[in-house]
Amino acid sequence: VDVSYPFLMEVYNNYEERKLTKDEFIEILRTVESYVFRRAICGVPTNSLNKTFSTMAGEIDKDHYLESIYAIFLMKDTYKRFPDDEELMRELMVKDVYNFRNRNYLLRKLENQDRKEIVNIESYTIEHIMPQNKNLSSVWKEALGDNWKEIQKNLLHTLGNLTLTRYNSELSDRSFKEKAYLKGGFKDSPLHLNRNLAEVEVWNEGEIIKRGQFLAKQALHIWKYPSLPEDVLSQYKNQDITVENYSRTIEDYDYLKGDMLDIFKQLSKRICNLDSSVREEFKQRYIAFKTITNFVDIIPQKSRLRLSLNLAFSEIHDPKGICRDITNLKKAGNGNVEVGISSDKQIEDIMYLIKQSFDKHRDE
Repeated sequence: VDVSYPFLMEVYNNYEERKLTKDEFIEILRTVESYVFRRAICGVPTNSLNKTFSTMAGEIDKDHYLESIYAIFLMKDTYKRFPDDEELMRELMVKDVYNFRNRNYLLRKLENQDRKEIVNIESYTIEHIMPQNKNLSSVWKEALGDNWKEIQKNLLHTLGNLTLTRYNSELSDRSFKEKAYLKGGFKDSPLHLNRNLAEVEVWNEGEIIKRGQFLAKQALHIWKYPSLPEDVLSQYKNQDITVENYSRTIEDYDYLKGDMLDIFKQLSKRICNLDSSVREEFKQRYIAFKTITNFVDIIPQKSRLRLSLNLAFSEIHDPKGICRDITNLKKAGNGNVEVGISSDKQIEDIMYLIKQSFDKHRDE
């Protein structure tokens, strides 16, 4: 899903800046993958994903990175929702998986769950356990019962009736027992997807539904639903951090008043005049100034403006020694260099430092 790439690039940049751990970064990738896949299974329209991912980076609480991303996903509803376990189970049980465009991805993940020796399913073909042939043999009709036509119509292409094989032509429309005991058949197969088939003697409606439930439960563990304690989630709900419903302005920052507001306006004008590409964005906890990415973030405080410069501390030239190394500290904003300003007399010194960060990111 290409529209997620700008968001993921921003998260990766934060990972490189040590705002989150490798495990947290990987978990975010998996969460995005689960979000997109669950929506595809549940038939949620994709036309909202562009806006969803384009605004998400601005909603993150960098002090509680992974937790806030879970909260962002969990608070989305209606057409932006993250389908929960109940919805995924229900839809996966009845979905026409055979004609699903991501069927190979689905079967590959199910087959290779917890495997170290990965199976390349591209060399296999998809097998309908109950055949597609509308003229089923008498053996199949007897196994399925009097309503065999209805069962074939409703369950033929569902997950419970599909598996993988390299013996598609040999299995063909044979009875289930023949498919199981034939050389290369289900009882002779090394695939995880065929393990429970080896334990079944008759293939009927109940067994198809039972296997579908088994595989759908596996899917819940592969494509996980994010989880947060209700009291933690309620805190995010009370903060109303979602950008889609709320655009922040200068008035939303408690400490941008009086002298601090005057200093901020002067500084903002100077920063924006560095280049026509500079954009000012109002985030939850700070104001970001960016070109390709943030080069300085301003965090309003009661008696000063705290600036975070997006540089390694070793990169900054600080002749007056006013910068602080925050490399291993978790704070709002991007970068490892912190500097404060509490008077408009400091603006020239501060702009000298800001321009170093701007020049670095512009050149890159």
